[in-house]
Amino acid sequence: MTWISLLADSAGFESIYGGHAPDLENVSLHEVEILREGPALNLRFDMPSFPKQPPKKWSVQGFNTVQVTLGLSGLRSISLNGFASNPVVSISLRAQDGITLGIESGPIRLHAVAEMAYISRISAYTNSVD
Repeated sequence: MTWISLLADSAGFESIYGGHAPDLENVSLHEVEILREGPALNLRFDMPSFPKQPPKKWSVQGFNTVQVTLGLSGLRSISLNGFASNPVVSISLRAQDGITLGIESGPIRLHAVAEMAYISRISAYTNSVD
């Protein structure tokens, strides 16, 4: 079972990546947000690869990086240890007593369990670091 199959609605994301979503390894993590409404957890990160057939407006604007906000709602538990500037992490999602999220990369350890996972935002930009 792939991580994309665990999402509540993955149609938009799958259409951008042509049904072949990359693994969530070596992603640049920008933000971890914990919200009391829901309660919810949002992770904003850059995907490790750009789609082969991106939306036309992304191509026209010269974008080379897809940024995603992955949301978890009905948050049951969360633990976060460690911190790093400019972290590059690997994210795992699995079906286990709901949706279980794990990040164990370098000094960062994040584990969460929620009722549902979804992509709340997909955007693209030009990353001059690549």
